[in-house]
Amino acid sequence: MMSAKISTLIFFLPLFIFPFLSQPNPTNSQQPILYDIYPFIRVYKNVTIQRFIGQDFAPPSPTDPTAEVNSKDITFSQKYNLSARIYLPAQTTYKPRKIPLLIYFHGGGFFTEFAFSPSYHNHLNRLVAKARVLAVSVNYRLAPENPLPIAYQDSWLTEYADFGNVYLGGDSAGANIAHNMAIWVGLENPVPGIKIDGLFLNCPYFLGKRAIGNETGDAYALNQMQRLWVYGYPKSESGLDDPLVNPGMDPGLRKLGCNRVIVFVAGNDVLRFRGWYYERELKKLGK
Repeated sequence: MMSAKISTLIFFLPLFIFPFLSQPNPTNSQQPILYDIYPFIRVYKNVTIQRFIGQDFAPPSPTDPTAEVNSKDITFSQKYNLSARIYLPAQTTYKPRKIPLLIYFHGGGFFTEFAFSPSYHNHLNRLVAKARVLAVSVNYRLAPENPLPIAYQDSWLTEYADFGNVYLGGDSAGANIAHNMAIWVGLENPVPGIKIDGLFLNCPYFLGKRAIGNETGDAYALNQMQRLWVYGYPKSESGLDDPLVNPGMDPGLRKLGCNRVIVFVAGNDVLRFRGWYYERELKKLGK
């Protein structure tokens, strides 16, 4: 495996989801609450689940002649109800040629959002139009109905995708999944003939038991991030030091199955210290 060239871009974004974590969200419900991880999810003792973000549906645009990008939905596992949205630069259909494949995993703390929400549909449209890639936005199953590690296990492709030029990417929880998929490829080579050329992680969701940097400077936001993991993966034996969420505890990190990595962090994101830590750990391994 070739060495990964690591780049880190620091985006100092004044607005991200984490500023909304500064204050708990009051509830007017009379139902007893089992746990509350605002602004993501609230679970009541009667098993009612209330999600606060990422519930609206944006339809695909399979044949819009005015669009820069065409998109359509597919189901790739009837048994587990797993689906995805495929995005293709519009003019590619007129001049067929193989283009790079991006497999994208949405964020949402493993509890919210989905591949078909307006925010991710618009994001993938812009990304595909600029990067000129074929993108597959994976709609993986969410916790708590499907606790971790299920999210990790879960026509245009064959005609246009260059499987020797594949990229993995995602944001937040999706960046975590993309990283773990790259580890899986490096360790097991599950799909012969597919080459992961690059990995991009936007504000990756990584944690750890030992605080690093100034993580504790926003104790409430950090606690909410940690609770997402604790409730999302209740059967994890090592908790916040599980290799799935703390790459520094993963002996398989040296086998990361891609050639290039780029990491984005946000200036107000409590997880930014873990993004920097991830970069340092890769460099220690000579990546």
